[in-house]
Amino acid sequence: MSYSIPKSLLKDAIKFHGHLGVFLVLGLKAGLYANNKLGKNNGEMHACIETEPFPPLSCFVDGVQVATGCTMGKRNIEVKSGDSLSVKFLKEECQLTLLVKPVLLNEFKKISSMNESKEIALSLISKPIEDLFEIT
Repeated sequence: MSYSIPKSLLKDAIKFHGHLGVFLVLGLKAGLYANNKLGKNNGEMHACIETEPFPPLSCFVDGVQVATGCTMGKRNIEVKSGDSLSVKFLKEECQLTLLVKPVLLNEFKKISSMNESKEIALSLISKPIEDLFEIT
């Protein structure tokens, strides 16, 4: 399934984050998928993100926050330093992990401008989730 991002959510995410980019969109898509599979509840879901701890990869965190309602203030989102880009969602007894496909991550790391990132981000909005993430 595509888990396309609703325009209103994308607008809110851009306002929150400051700009549109690939990693923001990936975070939004991961969060929307988790909401669909686990049920959205701002207080019960927990997200643990593994990423390089600096932009642009860390922009993924803002997408997850906007989509799921998990926030640093509620302490139901955690960020760990790592070489991959993944998120583990936990809710009650359920666990869902999404890992950005390594070949895609390597390509996204080569993006050289904000305009290029925006163009690619727009192309990802309606892309099937299975094309972007390894899901367990």
